Amino acid sequence: MAAFRDMEELSQGLLSLLSANHAAAQQRRLLGRYGQMVERLLEAQDGAEQQLREILKAEKDVAQSLLDAKEQACQGVAELQQIEAKLQKASEEDTHLKASLLYLTRELEDLKETEADLEKREKEVDEDTTITIPAAVYVAQLYHRISKIEWDYECEPGMIKGIHRGPSIAQPIHLDGTQLSKKFISDYLWSLVDTEW
Repeated sequence: MAAFRDMEELSQGLLSLLSANHAAAQQRRLLGRYGQMVERLLEAQDGAEQQLREILKAEKDVAQSLLDAKEQACQGVAELQQIEAKLQKASEEDTHLKASLLYLTRELEDLKETEADLEKREKEVDEDTTITIPAAVYVAQLYHRISKIEWDYECEPGMIKGIHRGPSIAQPIHLDGTQLSKKFISDYLWSLVDTEW
């Protein structure tokens, strides 16, 4: 740009020297055109420099926008990875909870079956005891009236203890069931029963 200005000054100096003659007038015209051309060239250069500055500013703005978009994309990728990790963890927890729920459901079904079985057995036992216990009490009372023996139910296992209240005297009973045969014990107990009615 400075070179064009020097050329312009030189051409104006040449114009002033050549203004004395006619040939010089033609040269002045040519130099004038040359000066106009240089002036247009300088204006074009100024316009080009202005456009270049605008292009550089636009490039800078675009580069900044691109950097901002790249940074946002990186942040988006990081957030996406965090979301994927949370989703994976939630999926694992969901699988674990489903397995636990399935296990607990099976346990509940087993407990319901057990409860139903227990209720059925309890009902059967209730029906049996409704029939059996009164009959067993009746039989026990009948044996007591016939034999007049009061049993000691708190004695050691295998021992047979009680008191026979006969017509004249009360006689203690103390038999070892582990050393005596069942037949002997039965015969002995029936021998205590009074045959007179």
